[in-house]
Amino acid sequence: MPKKLLSPDAARDFLVRRFNNQHQNWLAGEGTWPLFISLGTPTQNDIAEDASAVREWASAWQSRTGPGEVVFEERQFTRLGRHRLPVGLTLPDAVAVAACVGQLQRWEVATQRYQQMLGRWPAMERRALASRFDVLADYSAAEFERLMALLAWLDANPASGLYLRQLPVEGVDTKWLEKRTGLMAGLLRSLREVAGDDGDFHRLFGLMRPAHRVRIRVLCPVLRRAVGGLCDIEAPAGELASLAISPETVVIVENLETGLALPDLPGTVAIMRLGNAVSVLGLLPWLHDAKVVYWGDIDTHGFAILDRARRAVPQLQSVLMDEATLLSHRPLWGQESTQCPNAPLDTLTAEERLVYDNLRAHTWGQCVRLEQERLGWAQAVEALALALAP
Repeated sequence: MPKKLLSPDAARDFLVRRFNNQHQNWLAGEGTWPLFISLGTPTQNDIAEDASAVREWASAWQSRTGPGEVVFEERQFTRLGRHRLPVGLTLPDAVAVAACVGQLQRWEVATQRYQQMLGRWPAMERRALASRFDVLADYSAAEFERLMALLAWLDANPASGLYLRQLPVEGVDTKWLEKRTGLMAGLLRSLREVAGDDGDFHRLFGLMRPAHRVRIRVLCPVLRRAVGGLCDIEAPAGELASLAISPETVVIVENLETGLALPDLPGTVAIMRLGNAVSVLGLLPWLHDAKVVYWGDIDTHGFAILDRARRAVPQLQSVLMDEATLLSHRPLWGQESTQCPNAPLDTLTAEERLVYDNLRAHTWGQCVRLEQERLGWAQAVEALALALAP
């Protein structure tokens, strides 16, 4: 059969691809109908060279059953006379396409639920809802009703101040919602016409966020007496703020293992593994009069975190994040999978800024990074002690 002639199986394959690419748009009411698929036209040479193949092709379309209408035309050939040949397949709507590709049940369920949700919330953005086709088509009846009930409750209670565990929606528990925060957040943003996604689903849902927990180690034996002899403490930042301690020095390290390995140091407290939550440092009043040093990874994300930490604690100094440290440990370099988005980072010193800019410019190599935990321990503790000295 000539390649330009489309068989019923090939037409179905084409429709499968079209459905996969367009079903969300069709659900939102887009698309031009009817859909016409050209089946190709055999030439006189095609018939002359392989008449049986052309006859089989035409016969396959003549005997085809199923959704859509096969369009035939009479064609006149110079030496072969007139022949009635298939020229196209017309499908009136998305329902017919779905039926052709074995997706009719999913399409009907998705359509019914799509209309149900728009009927309940007419302001919901249609494209955003249609983009959840798989949810609409595949959720069980119980799961879909649970989703509807939760969305209705969140819509009616935009600032409840409850914890996830307290939501009074039958069947919705913490694990169920945590697996679907992206789905629920997208639907709620669409309903409220909120643009953008800052990833803060607690704020979007009007729920109480669990307090951010901070882990510290009291490295000074004298200071430990003021906290009942405890050394390793993890608690919400607001509770740590009430500790009756006045450390002379505070060291902030990003790597937990580094913080756990730190030796006792007079008048010193260590704060560990804050990551991007370093802004909570501003909640700890016992940092205000202390000498504070920050030791993080030498990569673009490390300097971005350093900038945020210094905004919370202006007197903060960095240690082991300089060019000399980086260049003297070349064999230990790794690569950042992705660099942090470029930002002013206005609190960086001139020396810190130079390292950051060179990292972004790939001056020393592609996406260079030196992780804190790769430095030799004895050398690192010695440098840290010097930085903490009065």
